[in-house]
Amino acid sequence: MSYLQRYEQWLDNPALGEKARDELLNIAGDDTEIAERFHKDLEFGTGGLRGIVGIGTNRMNIYTVRRAAKGLADYILASTTDGAARGIAISYDNRHFSKEFALETALVMAQNSIKAYLFSNLRPTPQLSFAVRHLRCIAGVMVTASHNPPEYNGYKAYWQDGGQLVFPKDEDVIKFVNAIDDPASILVMSEEAALQAGLLKYLCGEMDEVFLEAVKKLSLNPETITEQANDFSVVYTPLHGTGKMLMEQALLNSGFKNIYIEPQQGKPDPNFTTVKNPNPEDPAAFELALKLAYEKNADIVLATDPDADRVGCMVKNSSGEYELLSGNAAGAILADYILSQMSIKGILPHNAGIISTIVSTRLTKKIAEAYEVAYGETFTGFKHIAKHILDWGNSTRFVFGFEESFGYLCGDTARDKDAIGCGVLLCEAAAFYKAQGKTLFDALDDIYKKYGYHAEYTRSITLPGIDGAAKIKQIIASLRSNPPKTLAGVDVAKIQDFVDNTPSHDMLYYTMTDNSWFCVRPSGTEPKIKIYLGAEADNTKKARHLLNALSKAVFEFMEI
Repeated sequence: MSYLQRYEQWLDNPALGEKARDELLNIAGDDTEIAERFHKDLEFGTGGLRGIVGIGTNRMNIYTVRRAAKGLADYILASTTDGAARGIAISYDNRHFSKEFALETALVMAQNSIKAYLFSNLRPTPQLSFAVRHLRCIAGVMVTASHNPPEYNGYKAYWQDGGQLVFPKDEDVIKFVNAIDDPASILVMSEEAALQAGLLKYLCGEMDEVFLEAVKKLSLNPETITEQANDFSVVYTPLHGTGKMLMEQALLNSGFKNIYIEPQQGKPDPNFTTVKNPNPEDPAAFELALKLAYEKNADIVLATDPDADRVGCMVKNSSGEYELLSGNAAGAILADYILSQMSIKGILPHNAGIISTIVSTRLTKKIAEAYEVAYGETFTGFKHIAKHILDWGNSTRFVFGFEESFGYLCGDTARDKDAIGCGVLLCEAAAFYKAQGKTLFDALDDIYKKYGYHAEYTRSITLPGIDGAAKIKQIIASLRSNPPKTLAGVDVAKIQDFVDNTPSHDMLYYTMTDNSWFCVRPSGTEPKIKIYLGAEADNTKKARHLLNALSKAVFEFMEI
């Protein structure tokens, strides 16, 4: 069926609401806009369903949300015997229509006799993952578009382990979703009827208490926090998102006293009025928080994205200026801090393991080897880390995992990125090193001195729309048909193409003869192509020189 036929089918559907029909009538004759909205269905990527809010098959709206929910419900009923009774946990962030999409999901589940536990107010992604595990639900849904611009929303689906759906379950759910021809005809139970039938239960403060208690147990040096509390200060910005709901209390529970919330960004705002890009990977997102940090002479500055699964931190460098720690740097610091302190205290499990991703720093593997713990490596997307934890089972005790895009998880609190727990742990590490007269940058330099100096860089190129998607495919196809042999005077030693893996990953990984590397892949959730690069040497200057030379050569070769 063509996009115009899809458009006409939706426009003529008597089940379509009046507002939705008016929105479609307003784009009549606009072939480009119609094509953008109807040329495909939204698909699950590394982070689930995500798209621009609006009416159409390629948009986030109550109809596509109902379709996704019905597909998930059908899969639960077809693949489990107790799934309906165990139910599904649902949470949502601060974005436009997040609350509505979350309720629609719950009412679709209720209509299909599946119990829904719906948070009564917006809550972070890690708490949703925690709730799935704590309540022993069969599945979970988080309505969020993470750090995307305000016009986006999304839908992350989870399974009973608390991790996002992975192969083959994700593809199986999609089959059920795709079997639904008319999303406007999907039935939903009324909220009142669902509550009366016991098929809808609202989650309130009780889930905050158990989650925050689990976060508090992650602490490795609570006595250091107590000793440093009066002289240690934290500035935090939730970037208008869900982090405000729990981060401040989590810090207080752990013993921190001087906590300053950036006032303009403390209130949830779906338009992200004070920040261009609500992403803690972007130094510009810290602008307002930094003003407060200089005023308070803060020891650490934290920022979380809208659904509070990613956390970034800034600390002072040797020049006394606040500098953003890269995701790789923060991940290495946390890995070393956790393993070293557990080892010193004699609580490092004999079968401990940490996990990272193919495109993250190679430094983590060296740290794991030094402490003689297992090291797991996965594809990009935290759901693969969760799957690796599941595959380890009882054979290996997971203690920490991270990916370079500012996502970290410590311990058993959740099975997705946890900005709350790991944000508190970053503050604890900062307090621990401050007691030794060091900053987190000093701690990072100590790690480099021990394991070698590593430098990494990630570049994302946004190519939106149908033309952008075609351009991304063309770039990847060109790399496959005409691979580089030498870059910046260094030969390519090995090329790994993961497209034929099961499941398939449209990703190319290049290892150079000097052990530098780069990787190219389309984003699974955004209209972007991402290039990751890394180099290592015996000093920072040389590592950065190698990285810069490789970066320049790669971008010239790709003509971008």
